[in-house]
Amino acid sequence: MPGRTPPLQPPPPPPRELPRVMFWRLRRNPLRRRSDLAQAWIGLGLTLAALAATPLALFLVGDAAHRHYARTAQHQAATRHHTTAVLVEDARNHPEPGSAEARQTLYPTKVRFTDPHGRTHTAHADAQPALPRGTTIRVWADTDGELTDPPLSPDQIRSRAMGSALIAALAVHVAAAAAYGTVQRVIRHHNLAAWETAWAATAPRWTTSP
Repeated sequence: MPGRTPPLQPPPPPPRELPRVMFWRLRRNPLRRRSDLAQAWIGLGLTLAALAATPLALFLVGDAAHRHYARTAQHQAATRHHTTAVLVEDARNHPEPGSAEARQTLYPTKVRFTDPHGRTHTAHADAQPALPRGTTIRVWADTDGELTDPPLSPDQIRSRAMGSALIAALAVHVAAAAAYGTVQRVIRHHNLAAWETAWAATAPRWTTSP
């Protein structure tokens, strides 16, 4: 109808139609443009690339992470020692002595210990509630006389390596999705520019002068 502007693009399909829209670009139809076909092939290529790269990323990153944490554990084992510390103050009392929570709760308590060089150090270590002054506990200390965590265990090494591998696999899919989103925006911008050019040539035939 003269004087009426046709819509530039159809309204978005309902969610149940989205899978169908994703694949229509690969089928021959009179509405398909070269940009639609290019977007479909790029999306398919990125999907296949992500699926192929996922197991590779899992293996390479997992193996590298496992070797890294294994070396870290070896260094920790060489620079940390398990020693005995003596409480120099009473540990705090738990509000509910004898309860399950009390058995799992640890309170920072001032302790004294000796490093391998015979030097005496004081620090705060986690102790069970109500332990009296003079009680001995086992602690881990480094070569500088600072209390620290024990060296990484094999289970911790394995767990951290698996976590790194899963993050790498997720990063592959995020990168593929980001690449497809960029391609989609570029193609959409190209299509909008083409529509504006086509409409500039077509508009005079759809409008009338007063």
